[in-house]
Amino acid sequence: MRRLVSKLAVAAALPGLLLCPAAARAQGAGAGASQATQAPPPAAAPKDFALPAKHEFTLANGMHVTLVPYGRLPLATVVFDVRTGSIDESADQVWLAKLMGDFLEQGTTTRSAAGVAQAAAGMGGNINITIGDDQSTVAGAVLGDSAVAFVRLVASVIQHPSFPDSEFARLKNDRLRQLAIARARPQVMSQERFAAQIYPDHPYGRLYPTEDALKGYTAAQVRDFYMHNLGAARAHLYVVGQFDGAAVERAVREAFDSWAAGTPPTVNVPTARAERTVALIDRPGAVQSTIGVGLPVADPSKADWVALDVTNSLLGGSFGSRITSNIREQKGYTYSPFSFIDAKYHAATWLEGADVTTNVTGASLKEIFGEIDRLRTEAPPADEVRGIQNYLAGTFVLRSSTQAGLAAQFQFVDLHGLGDDYLTSYVRRVYAVTPAEVQRIAQQYLDPNKMAIVVVGDKKTVADQVAPYGKVVQ
Repeated sequence: MRRLVSKLAVAAALPGLLLCPAAARAQGAGAGASQATQAPPPAAAPKDFALPAKHEFTLANGMHVTLVPYGRLPLATVVFDVRTGSIDESADQVWLAKLMGDFLEQGTTTRSAAGVAQAAAGMGGNINITIGDDQSTVAGAVLGDSAVAFVRLVASVIQHPSFPDSEFARLKNDRLRQLAIARARPQVMSQERFAAQIYPDHPYGRLYPTEDALKGYTAAQVRDFYMHNLGAARAHLYVVGQFDGAAVERAVREAFDSWAAGTPPTVNVPTARAERTVALIDRPGAVQSTIGVGLPVADPSKADWVALDVTNSLLGGSFGSRITSNIREQKGYTYSPFSFIDAKYHAATWLEGADVTTNVTGASLKEIFGEIDRLRTEAPPADEVRGIQNYLAGTFVLRSSTQAGLAAQFQFVDLHGLGDDYLTSYVRRVYAVTPAEVQRIAQQYLDPNKMAIVVVGDKKTVADQVAPYGKVVQ
């Protein structure tokens, strides 16, 4: 009863607050007749991103260190980045780097895996190892007064892994299960075929090993991969947050000064293939088709990168993008289409992907290419571009506002050799992209005649739908 009385009291005090939408609109219209409509204030001019002050130094062995006091929370994010990953794998070593990461998680010569985890937990955080294409990381966020201890823990994990033979069979079995699950997913099938098409005979084009290859790997091979590819000359340590800078620097020097330099980072820039191909991977009886359409584009080190970022977001890389509005909102062919630019070291690809109902596979391709052609034919309206610019500027600032996000931004800049001005001027350069430049980017980089098409679906249903786009191969 009290709850009902309270609601009635609110309704009496604020008439219209609890009205249905139609009644509220009618009441608002009546009010508008007697009150002048006020336009919202103009948006403020975009500001450059203010980069926090940082302290950088390089050890005698070549290891780089970046210390960034940032934020008010008493936390510190520590990211140890080493330039290795799949880029250092030969054709018969796919996933060997991932197994190395798994092996590193098994503890050090002085701590078991559980001991490492407990030590990190005692500092208010945890420790994570991630293996990528060009960069691999050992990272974690801990209480700020534990930053020194966590740096020492990371140093131990990196320099003194135990690599226990007793755990290797289990690690391989875990990876075999992951491989089996991945091979059953149509999205993975599409990504694997697309990568092989764009980067033939290159590590970037080899996403998954065969089952037999994975079964054949030995602990000795993993140790050898570690010895050849982890060293101070490839390493960069980032510490971002609230911490005692002088104490952390002393800890870094004490923990890493004696580490061997090793070999410099591998430079293996691929020759990407840009040509129209159509691959159809049969999934008999599938009710959906997984579509991938894309080609090589400019990488982050190129002058067109920011304009390409804007163009991608307008075309397919945001929820309000043209392709999403078309095949999701208007046509209902798919739930979550997307496009993105996959950036690697001196290489990048643009890819549009979607899971669509089987009987509209061809129609979906038609609409995707139709939106690409429309952007190449006519410049987008200025207000549409401004909406995308607001989106990109906002997400950039949000990504950079956390300790982990800021550390990731520094990693990106350092990998691609961009310099700090990339971060400080990014917002300004996003807003400097004109509609005419978006059209130019689409014309220069998004040529449909050079796009690879991959479709994973029911061959008997989709083969004829895909045929108009080129000779179909399996």
